[in-house]
Amino acid sequence: MNSSQPVVRWQLEVRGIVQGVGFRPFVYSLACRLGLSGFVLNHSSGVRIEIQGPEAALEEFCRRLAEQPPPAARIESIQRRPVAVVAEEGFRIVASQSAEQESTPISPDLATCEDCLREFATPGDRRYHYPFINCTNCGPRYTIVRDIPYDRPQTTMAVFRMCPECQREYDDPADRRYHAQPNACPRCGPQVWFVGRGEDQERFARPGADSPRGEAAFGCCHRYLDQEKIVAVKGIGGFHLAALASSDRALELLRRRKGRVDKPFALMVPDLETAARLVHLGPGEARLLTSPARPIVLLPRRKDAPVSDLVAPGNRFLGIMLPYSALHVLLLDGRVLVMTSGNRSEEPIARTNQEARERLAPLADAFLLHDREIFVVCDDSVTRVFAGAELPVRRSRGYAPMPVLLKSRGPSVLATGGELKATFCITKENRVYLSPHVGDMGNLETLRAFERAVDHFLRLFRVQPELVVCDLHPGYLSTRWATQWARQHKVPLLQVQHHHAHIAGVLLEHGFAREQRVLGVSFDGTGYGPDGAIWGGEFLVCDWSQYRRVAQLKYVPLPGGDAAIARPYRVALSWLWAAGVDWHPELPPVRACPPAERNVLRQQLERNLHCVPTSSMGRLFDAAAALAGVRQQISYEAQAAMELEACSLPPEQVPPYRFDLHAENEPWQVDPRPMWHQLAAEVLAGVGVERLAARIHRTVAEMILRVCRELRTRERLETVALSGGVFQNVVLLRYVLARLQEAGWNVLLPRQVPPNDGGLALGQAAVALGRLANGAAG
Repeated sequence: MNSSQPVVRWQLEVRGIVQGVGFRPFVYSLACRLGLSGFVLNHSSGVRIEIQGPEAALEEFCRRLAEQPPPAARIESIQRRPVAVVAEEGFRIVASQSAEQESTPISPDLATCEDCLREFATPGDRRYHYPFINCTNCGPRYTIVRDIPYDRPQTTMAVFRMCPECQREYDDPADRRYHAQPNACPRCGPQVWFVGRGEDQERFARPGADSPRGEAAFGCCHRYLDQEKIVAVKGIGGFHLAALASSDRALELLRRRKGRVDKPFALMVPDLETAARLVHLGPGEARLLTSPARPIVLLPRRKDAPVSDLVAPGNRFLGIMLPYSALHVLLLDGRVLVMTSGNRSEEPIARTNQEARERLAPLADAFLLHDREIFVVCDDSVTRVFAGAELPVRRSRGYAPMPVLLKSRGPSVLATGGELKATFCITKENRVYLSPHVGDMGNLETLRAFERAVDHFLRLFRVQPELVVCDLHPGYLSTRWATQWARQHKVPLLQVQHHHAHIAGVLLEHGFAREQRVLGVSFDGTGYGPDGAIWGGEFLVCDWSQYRRVAQLKYVPLPGGDAAIARPYRVALSWLWAAGVDWHPELPPVRACPPAERNVLRQQLERNLHCVPTSSMGRLFDAAAALAGVRQQISYEAQAAMELEACSLPPEQVPPYRFDLHAENEPWQVDPRPMWHQLAAEVLAGVGVERLAARIHRTVAEMILRVCRELRTRERLETVALSGGVFQNVVLLRYVLARLQEAGWNVLLPRQVPPNDGGLALGQAAVALGRLANGAAG
């Protein structure tokens, strides 16, 4: 230190993802290099640094802190203030401090870093081929943490006492594994073992004397996989079911056992070179695949991709991910594997070895287990690149629980999301913490997983909600749960309209002021309206707290509710009936509907029996897919619409069908009845499905463009926000985005959360915060 310059001392409070990411050793090394004294410590709301030396050196320290943090850190703010100079020598790392109501963001799980992978692949290294290798820059975080501060005793690694060598690394501020809480080696850390189907249940708790362990366990997995069998694999955030991606036999077996008829499976591939042989891979997608989050990335399939057609039937995309732990590297050993969630369809993912034994035994031929507890289930994230940026489909491992930041501090809110693709979020100060994907709330098991996750979030982030928010739909399990929770905890309950929440979430993540109005286009399959109808083709003028329904897709009767959703031919027949189009026996939905059912359906429509009116654009796409002959019955949500999208030519190559816009009264009515006449005529004339699909997409796009154009002047708006599950359709979205931007609109898309119901909780929180700010919530 240059003694000719006056010495000053600053206290820095650093907020963000700064625990469990190597931040303190980074600070220690930086201070030592600059010859500064002081200390650094973790506390419940972040990291505190006191730094002392010449002012110029302190300024340089702060610059590097902000501009060159560790790769996994995410700094939200650095606040500094002068404090009294003290007599001290050197810089040190001191013990963590905890405060009762303070909290800090927790890092998501991070894929194994290149440094660890080099050690893992080096014969003679003490962690050679160790499945649980990690350091401060990588490895599990969120899935092992029980409480904060993020220290080893507060994680599921607490039961593994470090050997002297690991302890030395853990205690050395200059070491890459300094305070790496999952730090371990083969001598002292978690172990892996193999269990065949039907073995004693004790072997699920701990390996037997003759159980294959370590590399022998992986050898057994490889033999089973190569014999076209299914292996349940305990990973980072839960269990997977693994099968050889090239094997029709293995995938037929997996689909039959899991009850997953057609829904696409994800693939795990060893490297980018292998991925490029399966899919068309751009630089943006390659960056996502190799990012620390390691999500599943949706990519266009190559025609000659050497994988079974049963991986993704009727879909032109494959979901690809790279190994995100050393365990997965050993499991693949050069193979391409289907890695699908370890559950039966619609159930939560198995978390513990015991759950796997009880629930996955009918599905798997063998198990690869380990003894590191998974405290929090975290499914794989799914995403894609659209218009040069990420468009999430499922936000979970690698992203959760990273917060979305608010521009100002506000009260604490618990938002419980919807029914499908369920997630929840909590707000605290200027952060919105979003949960991982929970699943579809259609059964008691998923509800229990939801409750456990909510309890953990509230404890982890020290939140006592002042308001609970849920959907308007009275039949949603999440609505009933929120109502009961609010009553038990004597907290006000706010119910938020589904499509307003979709748009409000986009406004929040883009930093729009609470009172700033936009035109929101919210298209999806199902959302309860205050009039008791099922909405889903909505044009809203709204801000965070209020909305006005200015236009909608014309209502059509939905006969039989959920029965119609599962059988798109019923929705098609309903639209044809509403449009006055004859049910010609050669039309595909007419052929698909048994005569007796057809007679009942006609009576329902004519007498309005058990028919719910719907403005759902998702159902319109289902009906169009059925009429075009693409899909008459579905086995998973949006299957018909996705297969229609997969058939489509670019919309700009075809003219739209006709539709009407009735603007006499608000909400304006977007009336597609002329479209059904033209579409039915083209189907009967034998027009190719690719052209039919393109004209359908072009027509929906023109509906959006026309309504936006005619509302623009009247409402004096320049920004349009697009959200809802229909906007996962990239054929539609690409065309609409280009045309809106050509017309001068500022177009907002969801970028941090999915446009589907996985992003709904964020929007509910936005509405709640907006109304609380206006004094109108509860």
